[in-house]
Amino acid sequence: MKINISENGKLPVSAGRIGLFLEDINYALDGGLYAEMLENRDFEAKRASGSPDHFTVADDGYYGWSAYPAGVETALKIKTDRPLFAENAHYLRLTARRGGEGVRNKAYDGVYLQKDMRYNLSFYLRSYDYKGSAEVGVYAEGAPLIVKKLRIRADGKWRKFSFRLKAKADADRADFAFVMGGAGTVHLDCFSLIPENAIKGVFRRDLAEWMKELKPGFLRFPGGCVVEGNTFANRYRWKDTLGPVEYRRHNWNRWAVHAADEQNGFVTPYAHYGQTLGIGFYEFFLLCEYLGAKALPVVGVGIACEYMSTECVPIGSEEWESCVQDALDLIEFANGGTDTEWGSVRAEMGHPEPFGLEYLGIGNEQWERGDNAFYRRYELFEQRIHEVYPAIRLIGTAGPTVETETYLDAWKWIRARAEENPDFVYAVDEHFYMPPEWLYAHTQMYDAYPRGCKVYAGEYAAHVPGAGCALFNAPEANVWEGTLAEAAFMTGMERNADVVVMASYAPLFARLGYTQWSPDLIWFDGSRSYATASYHVQRLYSLYTGNYVLRTAVEGEEKVYASASEREGLVYVKVVNAGDRALEAEVDGDYDFGSLTRIICMEAPLSAYNTMEDPHAVEPVEVAPSSERTLTIPPHSFQVLVFRK
Repeated sequence: MKINISENGKLPVSAGRIGLFLEDINYALDGGLYAEMLENRDFEAKRASGSPDHFTVADDGYYGWSAYPAGVETALKIKTDRPLFAENAHYLRLTARRGGEGVRNKAYDGVYLQKDMRYNLSFYLRSYDYKGSAEVGVYAEGAPLIVKKLRIRADGKWRKFSFRLKAKADADRADFAFVMGGAGTVHLDCFSLIPENAIKGVFRRDLAEWMKELKPGFLRFPGGCVVEGNTFANRYRWKDTLGPVEYRRHNWNRWAVHAADEQNGFVTPYAHYGQTLGIGFYEFFLLCEYLGAKALPVVGVGIACEYMSTECVPIGSEEWESCVQDALDLIEFANGGTDTEWGSVRAEMGHPEPFGLEYLGIGNEQWERGDNAFYRRYELFEQRIHEVYPAIRLIGTAGPTVETETYLDAWKWIRARAEENPDFVYAVDEHFYMPPEWLYAHTQMYDAYPRGCKVYAGEYAAHVPGAGCALFNAPEANVWEGTLAEAAFMTGMERNADVVVMASYAPLFARLGYTQWSPDLIWFDGSRSYATASYHVQRLYSLYTGNYVLRTAVEGEEKVYASASEREGLVYVKVVNAGDRALEAEVDGDYDFGSLTRIICMEAPLSAYNTMEDPHAVEPVEVAPSSERTLTIPPHSFQVLVFRK
């Protein structure tokens, strides 16, 4: 077989095409990237249940907390009178009958410590009459690992305690507890335990480093369905994420009720999944700086998640105006000078220099339905934003599906408006979670796309039937069978880089035991993490894409897919062999593109996937070339071929 490449008609590639999409699903933020180790740290947890348009949300400040040691009758009471912070008014009243009693935090599945690592521990305490001692820290079977003793002042004032403690030993699923030195009553709130190696004091190091190693061109945040919320009140409000974390109003998570149905009583195992907003919009922009990625924030248009609700606020209403103003204020927060209202807020938080925002997503997976008037909403957002910020590139949406009536209708509307106004939309967000067969059959999908409008492939992944896809806690959903199809489909996106200017796999993170959706790019628990085969494919596309894409054609095989690009004397050829036999291939072209100097290969049985116990089952390996232009392509493989002049 032969792979032909041609510089005739080569097309420019947008820098940073491969990006990341960060949504708070699968405990990606609280319990994940946010380095806070404690759960329901401020007693603000909610219990969400119900079905579309019929959700019930109740306060449950006790969630994650229990008497310590187990079995004692320590009195725990959630209170709201004279709170520490009005935005998060709940706190705990702890009454011990004797010394040695206290309260324990669940900390997801327990506290993990690393020997000699230092941890920042803090909390607030108020005492009216107890003047005794107490201790707080992490215990393994009752033995202290990091513990701080303190004396308590009985003056009726909230006081903050902060400590920097060093772990004496490794710990796996240990207890975090506050323990009284004697009988008495105290009030407690806003506990925090964060490892000192957290990046910028916020981001869990290993997870942030996985993101950085992919070298993403952009980062989309905060969603996803989280943007819209299951109700309008449940939507993501970026202004609630500013200021000290203690002031950020707790919100229940839209994914707390995913897959709630009559069989489970409309209550899922994740009914308490919430958002402390410890990673808010300021932290999002800081994360983009750390990654070297452009920020792609997404704002809602007054429509709740259309899968879960029929609620939308009327255009022109006060609620609608607040949505438009939030979008304008977000741009000012990111780019405004320190003499502006929201630019000054950014400066007060520690970043006087503008973040340099270029993109803004308008709506997520919205489609025209009933009287929601989504098209008109987008048109008004575009007008209002570009009146003030004409340089901002807007990302639109074609809805949650492809090749459907709503999708085709959305594109018809978008293209008509874009002909009248070239700035109407920069790129249109398309989502597709499809079986491998669909991805293979659509590798040429973008060949015939009109060139007038750009595409952002914002959410996609192969869902292999029978592999646990879209289910709870299923690392096996990331089988090589699906990843190989993703790699093949991406050759089509790369060949059409003039149309598909941005792409991001979804979802990004999944915490083992806390997962609502599979497959995912990176899996983790309380202390470890691993990259899936899909992550490695995404990274290879990110690292080995040139400035120009070359015309590519495959001769002699139907199950081989290829794309090529070049940069400063280097040519990168990506090849997928989806067949079940090895092939001898020749790479040829209409110009001298050099000799084969490197081969980066991924191959595995179709059923293989990485796990915490075997994180390297499917990953790239270097293969030494044996010829300047010919090579063997293994069955079920993805390869990056590097040619140098």
